[in-house]
Amino acid sequence: RLHLVTWNVGTASPPPDVTSLLQLNSQGPTMDMYVIGLQEVNSRITNFLSDLAFDDPWSIFFMTVLSPLGYIKLSSVRMQGLLLLIFVKHVHLPFIRDIHTHYTRTGLYGYWGNKGGVTVRMSLYGHTVCFMNCHLPAHMENTEQRLDDFEKILEMQFEGENIPSTLDHDVLFWFGDLNFRIADYGIHFVRESINNKRYNLLWEKDQLNMAKKKEAFLQEFIEGPLQFKPTYKFDLYSDVYDTSEKKRKPAWTDRILWRVKNLCQHASKEGEFSEEEQTISVTLSNYISHMSYGISDHKPVTGTFVLELKSLLSDPLVKLNPEGEWSAEHDVLISYSAVPEFPSSVWDWIGLFKVAFRHVNDYVTYAWVEDDEISSNKDSKQVYMSAAEIPDVGGEFLLCYYSNNLQSIVGISQPFQIQPNRTLIEKDPTQEENSWMQTPDNLESHNEF
Repeated sequence: RLHLVTWNVGTASPPPDVTSLLQLNSQGPTMDMYVIGLQEVNSRITNFLSDLAFDDPWSIFFMTVLSPLGYIKLSSVRMQGLLLLIFVKHVHLPFIRDIHTHYTRTGLYGYWGNKGGVTVRMSLYGHTVCFMNCHLPAHMENTEQRLDDFEKILEMQFEGENIPSTLDHDVLFWFGDLNFRIADYGIHFVRESINNKRYNLLWEKDQLNMAKKKEAFLQEFIEGPLQFKPTYKFDLYSDVYDTSEKKRKPAWTDRILWRVKNLCQHASKEGEFSEEEQTISVTLSNYISHMSYGISDHKPVTGTFVLELKSLLSDPLVKLNPEGEWSAEHDVLISYSAVPEFPSSVWDWIGLFKVAFRHVNDYVTYAWVEDDEISSNKDSKQVYMSAAEIPDVGGEFLLCYYSNNLQSIVGISQPFQIQPNRTLIEKDPTQEENSWMQTPDNLESHNEF
């Protein structure tokens, strides 16, 4: 289950609550992955430079909401005001590989990133999936420029060997503030149609719908029905359309579309193809706007999808487990085994993480798999961690194996308990956890992050 968000946040700070936006109170099964595409994240130059050094407020906000629920930030990419965040449940981490990011500037002749696209691609259980968050040119008359810019974004190439082009991915999600407007009809007709919930009267003059009928490269993209009010342009903190002097005509600027390569390949053949041939399918569960959010002149739009995958990966590359009882009173051992074809590196490491960790660098401590190895045989290896690096207060933790060659977590343990250090508790029962966060100063010289 994948929940995808697109929202032009108009340089605002995060709202107090995103429970409904992320469907956190949904009665159904929980989501496996969240994909959050934002546009117009505050991109004043001072903010942007500080955000390059540290996570921006929106990333921190979503990590704070989602990490206690068992999601980690898998990847993110930012270009000025465009931000794309991907969160995933722990259990899927060993089966997500070959993560790459890219961005394409189209604003101001490509020199300034106020418009364009940010993209993350990955292999998900052996299938190639790509997510593309775009902010295309504004204004009614710029339809051709929007289409030209999107074609340019589609043509970008990821760095690295054997990475498919954007359109060669098994599934491609395209979303963002695409800025397509409602042509021809006057503002009074548009507003009356909306007030009477007769949205279908406006669909045929939606510029994206019109372009899909003419442009071959758009015809393979699928979109759910627009059965919600146009999401632009609202007065702030209201559900009232623009009352300013400009009185912008409402439009469905904020959209989510997808393209399944299998369907495209078979579309030209007569008859339907069998389920055996279709190894991945995408089903839209709901496509809605969220009118209660008023921090910008756009309302956020979400799409909830079910991805059915014929798993091409059944086992993680690395299996690992803590050995015996863990506490800070003695050195501890980790055993792990890797599949024969695993491309290990001297820079691989095993991290100790709190269960609610935020991202791959959010480790408590780590061990180098080669430097800290104490035994090895053909079936498994053992690595030690020093007692001095184990948190004194204990708690629930996970072990993750990070592959330097694959730049991702390729193995994760079951959660386990670390016992509190009884010696310290007896000495000072009020002692706070204050010394276990290890700074990775010695990592900088290795450049593995």
